Amino acid sequence: MSKAPDIIIIGGGHNGLVCAAYLAKAGRQVLVLEAASQAGGLGATREFAPGFRASVAHTLPQLRRQLVDELELERHGFSLAQEALATVALSADGRHISVAGGELHGASAADSKAYLEYARLMQTFAKAIDPFWRKRPPVPGNGNFRDIATLGQFGWKLRTLGRTDMREMMRMIALPARDLMDEYFESPLLKAALSWDANVGSKLAPRSPNNALIALLYRMSGDLTGGLPMAAGGTGGLMNAMAAAAQGYGAEVRLGSPVARVIVEQGQAVGVELSDGEMIRAQKIVSNADPKTSFFKLLGARHLDIQFTHRIKRLRTDGYVAKLHLALNRLPAFTGLAPPRGRLILAPTMQFIENAYDAAKYGGYARELPMEVLLPSLDDSSLAPAGQHVLSAQVQYAPYGVKGGWDTHRDTFLENTLASLARYAPDIRDCVVASELLTPVDLEQQFGVTGGHWHHGEFALDNWWMNRPTYGASQYRTPVPGFYLCGAGAHPGGGIMGAAGSNAARAILEEK
Repeated sequence: MSKAPDIIIIGGGHNGLVCAAYLAKAGRQVLVLEAASQAGGLGATREFAPGFRASVAHTLPQLRRQLVDELELERHGFSLAQEALATVALSADGRHISVAGGELHGASAADSKAYLEYARLMQTFAKAIDPFWRKRPPVPGNGNFRDIATLGQFGWKLRTLGRTDMREMMRMIALPARDLMDEYFESPLLKAALSWDANVGSKLAPRSPNNALIALLYRMSGDLTGGLPMAAGGTGGLMNAMAAAAQGYGAEVRLGSPVARVIVEQGQAVGVELSDGEMIRAQKIVSNADPKTSFFKLLGARHLDIQFTHRIKRLRTDGYVAKLHLALNRLPAFTGLAPPRGRLILAPTMQFIENAYDAAKYGGYARELPMEVLLPSLDDSSLAPAGQHVLSAQVQYAPYGVKGGWDTHRDTFLENTLASLARYAPDIRDCVVASELLTPVDLEQQFGVTGGHWHHGEFALDNWWMNRPTYGASQYRTPVPGFYLCGAGAHPGGGIMGAAGSNAARAILEEK
């Protein structure tokens, strides 16, 4: 960088990289400071065993073509290993149900017919709210013309649904996933699989109100392929392209540079101090860290109003998902599924998911665990040695605050995940040569995410849109001038989407 930065971004996760790329493309001098030895955060592809690589985030349902094109990510090396993974509801007896190309396979005629109406309705709702994921949230009552216009556009979009669909959306918006699925489908297996996206990554289960519809629509916000895409080289392939794009537009990305604190002078953020004591000044400081880290560890509560700090403290940030990586010497034999390609949902019923959640609520975990499984090396041979494979699984429910601590329970939980997998792939243990289990505590320690929560805080109605992370910081600005948010704790939330980063960049560029 030829001169001092205008803007410092703390954290080189995907939202930080996207924010840096848009700001640098607009001519700003941008410095990204990343604590780890590689950029990408939870999206980075890492070697977890010799020759075997995986990333914590493993698919890209929310990525949009607009972002890929605007940042020229394909020119910087981004490509897909798979454009549209099927979702397969695994049955232990091999009678699986899959969702692919907008159709059900293996389901009853009644469920197949019901799915057409269910999918139509979800797509209609998703289209109505789609533009607002990539807009700055409004603040009601502040008199700002742009905010008034956004609220008006939102109301108009809902009105154009028509009376029947609008009433259905209003009815469903706080409906538990269990009620939603029971209204449409007969098969317990299908209902469990379709409810998965309503709760994965959150401290919620199928019976929980306050989330299902918005979470499902959020997962449908991507349009890159029309299916469930997977990046070549793991999700880290996309992270590398984002870093290269930011650098190509002139941003500097410094790795191994942990920030200790934000420097505040006369009530304004004016720079950062690194853990080695180096101080760097800039006009604007943007945090890609979660809100609790941003406000309490980096900024300091002494610079904030006590009511604001109370709201940040109350954010629900305990993670409930563990990530499992297995290095396999051969492809395991999944009953009735050869090869085991696609996104595999291991949850026979919604009650099965609920039981696992109930155990986690009280600081424990279930013997049989629901999970989402991919074997990404089937579509991307670069992730494992020739003839060998990687298994990547999101395992629910693994409470951050497990009683006795994770050092006590790690081996038992890993054994439970293997036993749960063995119900569907009986030879799985014979295939395993190495494993990595990342509990929420591991995610917190390794990636600096409070509580190990993917979304930097629950994705629910009370922490959504104009309330994310809370009023007073929902438009990427914070109560401290010169200090901004661009991470998953800001609107619209987590997932490999980049919208929080691009929205924050636009908000900064719009300032006079």
